[in-house]
Amino acid sequence: MCENKILDVLIIGAGPIGLACGIEAEKNGLSYQIVDKGKLVNSIYNYPHGMRFFSSSEKLEIGGVPFISHTHKPTRAEALEYYRRVAMSWDLNITLYNKVESVEKKNDLFRVKTAKGTYTAQSVVIATGFYDLPHKMGVPGEELSKVMHYYKEPHPFFGQNLAVVGASNSAVDAALECYRKGAKVTMIVRGEEIGRRVKYWVKPDIENRIAEGSIKALFNSQIEEIKEDSIKVDHNGEKIEFENDFVLALTGYEPNYSFLEEMGITFSKDGKRVPTHNTETMETNIDNIFLAGVICGGMETHKWFIENSRVHAEQIMKVLKERSNKVIA
Repeated sequence: MCENKILDVLIIGAGPIGLACGIEAEKNGLSYQIVDKGKLVNSIYNYPHGMRFFSSSEKLEIGGVPFISHTHKPTRAEALEYYRRVAMSWDLNITLYNKVESVEKKNDLFRVKTAKGTYTAQSVVIATGFYDLPHKMGVPGEELSKVMHYYKEPHPFFGQNLAVVGASNSAVDAALECYRKGAKVTMIVRGEEIGRRVKYWVKPDIENRIAEGSIKALFNSQIEEIKEDSIKVDHNGEKIEFENDFVLALTGYEPNYSFLEEMGITFSKDGKRVPTHNTETMETNIDNIFLAGVICGGMETHKWFIENSRVHAEQIMKVLKERSNKVIA
């Protein structure tokens, strides 16, 4: 990398939307660099091994590269292969395992310090998603090695007493798969029922398994303490304790707010903590810092997906191209 070169745009995040931003920068003749602290499409890599997307393959396409999958809804493995192919097809400028340490603005330019050096850019796009930071339960024992906030596969839980915390799609999928692979599953759900956003073809399955007793569900409940071989739960006001080997706390994830705050980005005060941005240009309250992808929804992590946020890349690069033309003129 060259510290003397001033980029038109520095893109933070090499997920699908970060890649889409790089592609649109290429199309508009803008100089750019994509940086990511982890792997290419790091969030997708961390999805459960057997996961199948809710979206169809064509809705996950970017850059005009066809996404061919074996079925209408692609798997995690097919998505990883596809986005590798996109990055190679467009020969995108990407540096991976290169964590951004700070973003400072001086004289209308941004100095972005990373683990591997420093970039200077006229604008910054933040496309970091939200999957890296799980919601913590904030209970004693959450730091134990038996507690996990990410689910990969069911095999480790065979024959074990497994508590699955949550009632969203990820929690329901994990509960069903682990039960079918031999785990003794108890779901701990804060609300009165399985989440209403659970996939319509999965919801009857989990409800039937609960009704027949194959999967135990404690509604109106929350964990109070996790111990090495048990957990304490408040269930409808009653304190209960039962044997437990592992806890899958699939309670959702959130954007890296501290990272945004350090740049001066503000948020809505309605509990949703949506980062301040113009929905037409995607520009934040800080001039020339833009948001793209699911991070735009703040705590409403269900609002934006790959299929409906791909357009953010086009919106942002259109603005930057217009500003570039004005400077040249």
